[in-house]
Parts: sequence; C-alpha cells; structure tokens
Amino acid sequence: MENFKWEYVFNWDLVVDSFPFVIQGLGYTLLLSLASMAIGLLLGLLIATGRMSANKLLHWIARFYISFMRGTPLLVWLFILYFGLPMVGIEFTPIAAAIIGISTHFAGYIAEVIRSAIMSIPKGQWEAAATLQMGYWQTMRKIILPQAARVALPPLSSLFIDIIKGTSLTAVITVPEVLYNAKVVAGRTYETMTMYILVALIYWAICSLGSVLQNYLEKKYSRHMK
Repeated sequence: MENFKWEYVFNWDLVVDSFPFVIQGLGYTLLLSLASMAIGLLLGLLIATGRMSANKLLHWIARFYISFMRGTPLLVWLFILYFGLPMVGIEFTPIAAAIIGISTHFAGYIAEVIRSAIMSIPKGQWEAAATLQMGYWQTMRKIILPQAARVALPPLSSLFIDIIKGTSLTAVITVPEVLYNAKVVAGRTYETMTMYILVALIYWAICSLGSVLQNYLEKKYSRHMK
C-alpha cells in the first residue's frame, strides 16, 4: 500500500484531457434515449391494447411479445439485430439497430405499465362514455388515456431512466456514444478504471436530471388531481 497512488484509480489529468472527446458521445446517448422512448411509447400502447383485446389472436400475440422481450437480455437482442440479421440479408446501421433494439425491448415493459394504468380507471368511466355513444377509440383518447397517463407517469419515468442507462450497451455494436468513446481512450492509455468511473459519473448526472424532471412532473400532476 505504500506505493499506492490515487492516479491508478482516477487520473484527474486524463479526465480533463479526454472529457471533450468522451462527452461528444452524449448527443448519441440522448438521441437513442429520446427516440427509443417515443417509439417505445407508441408500440407499448398498441401492445397494451392488444393485450386487453377480446380478440384471442391479438391477445396471445401481445402476451408472447411481452413475455419474450421481458425474458431476454437487451444485449442479446442487440446482437441479433446487428450481427445476426445480416446472415439472412437484413442489415441495419449501428444507430438504426440501437434504436430498434432499445425501443422494441422496452416496449414490452411499457405495455404492461400502460395496461395496468388503463385497468386502474374505474369501469364507470367506460359506462359513462357508452351512454354518450362514444366509440372505443374515442373513449380511450378523450377519457381513459388522460387519466391513465397520470397513473403511468412514475413508472414510465423510471423506465426512461433505464433506457438512458441501456444506451451504454450500444457500445458493443459500435455506436459512438459515451461509453464507446471512453473505451477508445481506455484502449489507448490503459487507464480503464479512470475512464469507466468517468462514464459512471456522466450517466449518474444524466439520470439525476431525469429524476428531477420526474419529480417535477409528478408534483405538477398531483396538484392537478387534487
């Protein structure tokens, strides 16, 4: 321990020198996070609707999709999309494979959140809409979804933070996001501990900002409900 130096764990000079290069990947991290969340919400709503459908075929397709996506690792799904599909003639760019992989994977989780939120709305709301001769989708759009959104907000916000962290896995398919850039520096300098700690701090900062936004939205909608 007498020869121990903190530079072996966290080299501040290297952090200062490499930070501008590493942070260049932040744009890709945010792009993947926002695009995947938007697409995941749309897919999740469709899958949740199928899960609650009286049509048995749609119901079981939705159940299978949710079960498969929640039961398989995101990293394996990314490998299938980027490295596996080219074997059958289907190729994606790293960015496209990342967005497709993350959004379709988390759509399974989002679908269950949306389904639970919709089911929490009292049946009287549906009956009231029926007396007004409102159709299914009109009822869903104007009455059910606005109320369900308030219920779903906290778990969806948590899933968004998981999506942000999940973007780090796209480094394995050569997306030049934060972790990928840090690995480039680590490979050149052999300062792996320093670079991975830096990446952890960057993701911590991003997710902390996401948590602040989540708390703000929850308080805003809580006041509205009161």
